[in-house]
Amino acid sequence: MPHRTVRLATAAVAAFGLLTACGGGTGGTAEPPATAGSSTPADNGGTGPKVPAPLPAKDVVENPCSVLNAAEADDVGLKSPGEKSTGSLGGCRWTSTASNQNFVNIGALPQNKNGISDIYAQKDKQAYFTPTSIDGYPAVFADTQDGRPSGSCSLWVGVTDQLAVSVIPNIGVGPHRSDPCGIAEKAATAMIKHLKGA
Repeated sequence: MPHRTVRLATAAVAAFGLLTACGGGTGGTAEPPATAGSSTPADNGGTGPKVPAPLPAKDVVENPCSVLNAAEADDVGLKSPGEKSTGSLGGCRWTSTASNQNFVNIGALPQNKNGISDIYAQKDKQAYFTPTSIDGYPAVFADTQDGRPSGSCSLWVGVTDQLAVSVIPNIGVGPHRSDPCGIAEKAATAMIKHLKGA
């Protein structure tokens, strides 16, 4: 249990560092990337890829535990319902069906007004930064601390051009501990599919 608390605290501190770093910008407006029509992420020097079609974001911000229903959570290997997170990042936490030491936290970052572009703007401050896409939506694996060897991975997904959502698994035990980013991707895909159907 102490290791799980340390991992969660480390992930929260790292994500909070990214949140505060992104929130302290100069207030400039990011230029649209040259590949705005593409769903393939590109490194645009601080300007992230555009969202192909904005998803309903109200529930992600106001009721994050609604972004996965029982069947979707079960498909990812998570118990439903999720529990509202009480930490500084907020969001919702779903515990694994296999072990209470494993969980996924999903939360919006409404403070970052430029969505995933705010994450791209902090690229040089990240311990890892790997652009990807989730069901056609721009995303990036990134964090100021690399918790992947100890079962934590931060994935940021653009759901609108003004809102990014963090999907952060913490895997304490089991076979997925060596690939927490795979769990992040699976949970994020379920979330995007849910939001598309909302």
